[in-house]
Amino acid sequence: MTDRLERSILIVPASNWSMIQKAAAANADAVCIDLEDAVAPAEKEAARGNVVRAFKELDFGRKLRQFRMNGLDTSFAYRDLIEVVEEAGDRVDLVVVPKVSAASDVHFVATLLTQIEAAMGLARPIAIEALIETALGAVDIRAIASSSPRLEALIYGAGDYAASVWMPMASIGEPDEHDTLYPGHRWHHIMHTIVTAARAFDKRAIDSPFAGIRDPEGFAKACRIARAMGFDGKWCIHPAQIDTVNATFVPPEKELAWAIRVLDAWHEASRQGHGAISLDGRMVDVASIRMAQTIVSRAKLAGLLPEG
Repeated sequence: MTDRLERSILIVPASNWSMIQKAAAANADAVCIDLEDAVAPAEKEAARGNVVRAFKELDFGRKLRQFRMNGLDTSFAYRDLIEVVEEAGDRVDLVVVPKVSAASDVHFVATLLTQIEAAMGLARPIAIEALIETALGAVDIRAIASSSPRLEALIYGAGDYAASVWMPMASIGEPDEHDTLYPGHRWHHIMHTIVTAARAFDKRAIDSPFAGIRDPEGFAKACRIARAMGFDGKWCIHPAQIDTVNATFVPPEKELAWAIRVLDAWHEASRQGHGAISLDGRMVDVASIRMAQTIVSRAKLAGLLPEG
């Protein structure tokens, strides 16, 4: 499930056709058209038409095409799936499910997708990404991560998660005065929980958006932290954030060079029948080889190295 390139995901309101058009032409790896938080209740039904129109009429290039449905605790959710997938299911790559709090949430969406696909004769199954943004979702994350073959990624939803666990947050993704009071990274537990569950069940891990669009330095730091913690990518709420994300969530040149040298030394040692290898006067263990393989595979996925 980790073999799709999904560093930058640009999310845009389904009610704003102009923004959708710009997103389709942006340099993101994926575009997510949002029917949930970004759309007022009175506009939600009409906004579905924009999602359908976008997927049928706009050229998204090689970008992953996604839409975020409304929560399963609302009256909009099932119609989101039915109306969008029946009309444009052959153009949809992924459905983002918000506030996933149990495996049964994924089961419901997967079952409904299966029925719609069968009714419409859609041969290519639509995948699912689950937003982890509630306390219950964090507690049940192992069951969620293993809930369905359709599930490809876990996404960290910082704002709703903060509200769910009663942790104050002035602006989504941005550090504030509360962070200075805590002797560590306040969000480390939930972020690492998401990454660990994703890796345990071969899913991608996507970091939460960063609301400070006028704070590029803060955003760049948040990207570096997310990559250091193992995330594959990050949601973007503005096109200006895309290049930073794309540049951050790839192996740096020095790291990639190290990985290539490790694998070259390992292959040479294997050819000569040697079980242990050293590089720059240091023993290279099996964990280092696995890390090098991961770095190289990520570089190939991003186009930094040729396949093969």
